[in-house]
Amino acid sequence: MKFLDRFLRDWRIKKTEPYVEQGDKVLDIGCFDATLFEKLSMKPIGESLGLDPLLKRTITGKNYVLLKGKFPEDLPKGKKFNCITMLAVLEHIPKEEQSKLSNYCYKYLESKGRIIITVPSPFVDHILWVLSKLRLIDGMSLEEHYGFAAKDTPKLFDKNQFKLLNHHTFQLGLNNLFVLEKIG
Repeated sequence: MKFLDRFLRDWRIKKTEPYVEQGDKVLDIGCFDATLFEKLSMKPIGESLGLDPLLKRTITGKNYVLLKGKFPEDLPKGKKFNCITMLAVLEHIPKEEQSKLSNYCYKYLESKGRIIITVPSPFVDHILWVLSKLRLIDGMSLEEHYGFAAKDTPKLFDKNQFKLLNHHTFQLGLNNLFVLEKIG
């Protein structure tokens, strides 16, 4: 991973941290590595889990396990979380799978649990393509971007299941943070 990839990842994580509470059990969908959990260890968080189809092997840390797999099919049975994170992941999920996210997240979140999502604006795809060609970023899985419009993120989550707590842009308006809370 190149410097610029790490810089952008760390910026997304920094935006996420205030919404993860001490003791939260976190599910990081599309974790890639343990960076989120290592940065959250200062809180500290509870027993947490990361899922990523690109992981080569299981990674075990102090209070987390990273598994190769997809959400929700590879999630261990009986697990519930206070917080689900999807940082720069939603734009990689095909449209037909996005429509199922609300029910899946509702099922695996504790009462008042939160979903924290970062999603870039569609224009970012052009910037990433140029940065990739200039070899300034690795441009992980750019071929999977489906042109998802960040403004549509709240529409993916049933209003009877989730309420939007926060939405704001960052990285000069090129990235979005959404925080939703489970109702009930």
